[in-house]
Amino acid sequence: MSTLIYISSFLVLIGILVTIHEYGHFIVARLCKVHVQTFSLGMGPIIYKRKDKHGTEFALSALPLGGYVSMITNKLIEVEPEIKEQLTKEQLKNTFDSKPKWQRAAIMIAGPLANFILSILVFCFIFMNTIDPNNVAVIKNVDKSAYIQPVSNIAVDDQLLGINSQVITDPKDFSLELLSYAGLTGKIDLLLKNNDSSETYVESIYVEDFLDTSEAQKDPMSGLGLAIEYRSLPIIGGVSQGSAADLAGINIGDQIVEIGGQSINYIQDIKGLIKENPGKELGFVIKRNGEEIYKSILIDSNLNQEDVTQGSLGVNFGSQRGFISSLNKAVYETYNLSIKTLLFIGKMLTGNMGADNLSGPIGIAQMAGDTAKAGVIPFLYLMALLSISLGVLNLLPLPVLDGGQLVLLGVEAVRGKPLPEKVENYVFTIGAVLVGMLMIFAVFNDISRYL
Repeated sequence: MSTLIYISSFLVLIGILVTIHEYGHFIVARLCKVHVQTFSLGMGPIIYKRKDKHGTEFALSALPLGGYVSMITNKLIEVEPEIKEQLTKEQLKNTFDSKPKWQRAAIMIAGPLANFILSILVFCFIFMNTIDPNNVAVIKNVDKSAYIQPVSNIAVDDQLLGINSQVITDPKDFSLELLSYAGLTGKIDLLLKNNDSSETYVESIYVEDFLDTSEAQKDPMSGLGLAIEYRSLPIIGGVSQGSAADLAGINIGDQIVEIGGQSINYIQDIKGLIKENPGKELGFVIKRNGEEIYKSILIDSNLNQEDVTQGSLGVNFGSQRGFISSLNKAVYETYNLSIKTLLFIGKMLTGNMGADNLSGPIGIAQMAGDTAKAGVIPFLYLMALLSISLGVLNLLPLPVLDGGQLVLLGVEAVRGKPLPEKVENYVFTIGAVLVGMLMIFAVFNDISRYL
C-alpha cells in the first residue's frame, strides 16, 4: 500500500507539472496559428492517442518523465515530405519557423511561464486556506566560539529581522537567504531588534568560506554561531461567541500586550496564565490600531478531559489572509524562490554548494509520497516548489531546453539567419549530452542516499 502511494503520488505530481508546462507551449502555439502535430504526456512509445478536430494528436506515452509538443516546421516537411498530405494549405503556411521571432519566443517561454503561474495559483490557495501564525525569528543561543565575537551585542531573545539590508518577513526564509551567501569570505550584516528596548540595531559578522560543506548547508544559521527558534505574536485570529473574550469586547486583530501585569511578547509567554486562573478577573492590555487599551476580563471556567477546572479566554491566535494578500505573497514567494533556485544552480556549478542537494526521479517520488501522506497542503506546497524548479531549469541556456531555444533565436536575430544546420545539430547534441549527464548524476544522488 505504501509503495502504491509513492508511485501514484509521483505520477500525479509529474503529470500535472508536465501537462501544465507543455500546455503553455501548446496554447500559445495555437494562438499564433502554428499547427501542433502531437501533444504528448510522457516520453517514448505511445500507449494511447486520439486526435482533435484541428488534427492534433494527444498522446499518453510510456515513460512518465517528461512530455513534448511537436509543431510543424519547414525542416520537418523537408525531411518527411509525405506529411504534406496530412496538412491543409493553412497549416502548411503557418509552420513554426515561418512565424515572426517574437511569436516563436512567446511559444518557447510559455512553458516555463505556465509553471510559474501554476506556482502562484497553488501558493495563493495554500495561503488562503491556512492560518498565518505570525511567527518571528528569535535568537535562542549565541555561540561566541564561532564567528560571533565576544564584543557582539547579539543577545538571547533578540529578534532577527533581516540579512544584508534585506528585511525578511517570513522567518523560514532566513536559511534560504543565508544559503545564497555560501562560499562568501567577508561580512554578513544582521538586522536585529533588542528584546528589552525594542530598538533595532545592525551587527556585522565576518565569515570565511561560509557554509563550505554540504553538512554546514543543512543548518545555515549555525554557520554564524547562532540558533534561532520561531515564536508567534499574540495576535487574535478568532473569538468564540459568548466567551470571556467576546463579552469583554476583544476583536480579531487585537494583540495582547500584558496580562495581570506580566508583559506578553509572544504566545509562548502566556503559558498557563489563562488556564491557572479560572473564574478570576485579570487585567489585559490590548494593542488595537496602534493604541493600547486596558480591559478587565473575567476568565471562563471549564472542565478538561481529566475533569480538572481550568481557565479559558475563548480565542484563537493567528491571522486569516484574504485573496489580495495571499496573491501578493504567492507572487513574491514564486519570484523569490525562482531567483534563489537560479542562484543555487550557479553555486553548484562553482562548487560553493554541494551538488548532492540535487534530486532525481527517485528523490522526487520519495518527497511526493511523504508529502501526500502528510496531507493535501504539504503535497501542494511540494508541487509549487517543483513547478518553480521546472520553470527555472527550462530557462537555462542549454539547446534542448526552452532557454537554449531562446538563445539560438537571439543568435538568429543577430546574424539575420539561423545557424548552419550542421552547427545547430552539433550544439543540440552537446546540450542533450549535458542534460543526460545531469539526469544520471541526479539518479546517482538518489541511489547513494539509500546505500
